[in-house]
Amino acid sequence: MNLTTTAIPGVLVIEPRVFEDSRGHFFESFNHAAFERAIGGPATFVQDNQSSSRAGVLRGLHYQTDRPQGKLVRAVRGAIYDVAVDIRPQSPAFGRWVAVELSAENRRQLWVPAGLAHGFLVLSDSAEVLYKTTDYYSPVGERCIVWNDPTLAIAWPLSAEPVVSDKDQQGLSFVAAVPR
Repeated sequence: MNLTTTAIPGVLVIEPRVFEDSRGHFFESFNHAAFERAIGGPATFVQDNQSSSRAGVLRGLHYQTDRPQGKLVRAVRGAIYDVAVDIRPQSPAFGRWVAVELSAENRRQLWVPAGLAHGFLVLSDSAEVLYKTTDYYSPVGERCIVWNDPTLAIAWPLSAEPVVSDKDQQGLSFVAAVPR
């Protein structure tokens, strides 16, 4: 696999080695030992999630306060603009965000460590997104930073107003959600 570091410590873009021939292709989408070597420590995934969304849907920016989740994200159909926001107060990248296009075609994955907020925008007609998490979903600790927060100023590649759930539209500002 090929690893690319980002401007946020711990956030990695992972590209698998793909074997293609006249029959199609094969790649290893996850290998526990290789993944732990890549992130430099232990990781145990306890839950797999899958979402299906249509063009223009924006999900996020989600995080959990009581059971922070590391997430390994990939698009198995379509394409998304995947965003991670560093909300760890002691981090040198606190308040910064990174984004990468994940698609079925490029087969990239994004590792979002626990303690970051995460969201994505569907770029294709539709998308299927799979992600592994290092902790269980906890509705009690579920939080959301509003997608268009002016402090973060995420450069979402929008051609029209995104489709956002009522719950996500009620997300807090970065300043209110993550006091320093």
